[in-house]
Amino acid sequence: MSEAKSEQWFVVDSGPGDAAANMALDEALLETSPGTNLPVLRFYSWTQPAASFGYFQKIADIERATALRPLVRRTTGGGLVPHDADWTYSVVVPPSHAWYALRASESYERMHRWIQSAFTALRVATELATSCRKEIPGQCFAGFEKSDVLFLGRKIAGAAQRRTKDGLLIQGSVQPQPAGISRVAWQQAMCSAAHNDRGTAWSKWTPPGVVLEQTQRLAAEKYSRDDYNRRR
Repeated sequence: MSEAKSEQWFVVDSGPGDAAANMALDEALLETSPGTNLPVLRFYSWTQPAASFGYFQKIADIERATALRPLVRRTTGGGLVPHDADWTYSVVVPPSHAWYALRASESYERMHRWIQSAFTALRVATELATSCRKEIPGQCFAGFEKSDVLFLGRKIAGAAQRRTKDGLLIQGSVQPQPAGISRVAWQQAMCSAAHNDRGTAWSKWTPPGVVLEQTQRLAAEKYSRDDYNRRR
């Protein structure tokens, strides 16, 4: 599937947020994606240690698997992901973009080839897993899935996806990071890799009021509530 030689993307560095706010902003970006009508790459971090877990996972299993609190249920699938000093990102693609039409496996591989390209520019040799290796059920970074990013044979980047009529949301984490590479350098390498590989033209973007209002509503009414996080 071909794309234009040069394409416009938004990039957002929203900085640290709490667990509910981080998940809420990703979902708000997804819900408003048709109106934004451009893909968005968001970088963010965490104000305190936390753990996110996949939409379909059972809370009792998660509570046994980690002592981290708070726990927050993602709107995407996947397994348990600890968050503290990890490099967290999301990608939101509107339905009008060619990436939206990719199969889930193709989308997953595309995201991780992008990350691999960024690490290559930083002179860090990584590879994409060609098969799965499960070590601890439900914990994303305890084994690896096909197309996860591996460094010295260990998973350092994984992601989860959700596709709706509003667009495609990918939520990902890089951990543990290769020594000697800063978060800022990696973020710059991500943008440069997309420009060099796909002609992406980046515009720094501040989410408008409608997105921020939706974020506040989702944080208060969904992601911070026990009845949502404990729904399974």
